[in-house]
Amino acid sequence: MARKLKTYQTSLGFYDLAIAAPSMKAALEAWGAGSNLFHQGLAGEADDPEVVAATMAKPGVVLRRAAGSRGRFSEQSDIPSQAAADRAHKQPETRQSKPHRRQAPQVSSKVSRQAAANYERERRRREAQSRRDEAAQAKVRERRERAIAKAKAAFEDAEREHGARLEAIEAERAAVNARAAAEDERWAGQKAKLIAALRRARNSE
Repeated sequence: MARKLKTYQTSLGFYDLAIAAPSMKAALEAWGAGSNLFHQGLAGEADDPEVVAATMAKPGVVLRRAAGSRGRFSEQSDIPSQAAADRAHKQPETRQSKPHRRQAPQVSSKVSRQAAANYERERRRREAQSRRDEAAQAKVRERRERAIAKAKAAFEDAEREHGARLEAIEAERAAVNARAAAEDERWAGQKAKLIAALRRARNSE
């Protein structure tokens, strides 16, 4: 059974935020809050009938308006004017830290049930979308890993071929050096004989 929804409201940055959610925890997660704004007195259950009606019409969706304004909450909100931003910076804690004294507006059972069902449907849709996104990211990672493995294998093959060619060149160089050394040795012997013959020829004159 879908849990009954409540409307929660806070102010973050340049915007006032509101959402119909089953718990404070769910509201904080939807707002992306890094701390418990409720414990800090910066968030609470909304008691404005228009805000409640707006959030119940779109349960689970974060609605916003320019901070410090009295405008309507909607999914998209323009960047607040400088005056509104100044008011928000001057009075954030005064407006949010005081506990709500008015009783939360009554929502009919039918509207409450429908909002809860819509919230649950939206939650399932977000989870399904998250799974699809994760699957798509997994495919991207898999393709990237295959490409990396292929490039790495090509590099290793080329490196091995380079090593084999160097070994062949070194072998050829060693053979050439051996032939050169043998030629030097041969020439040294021949040269010695020729010089000796030349000396003998000169001495015979």
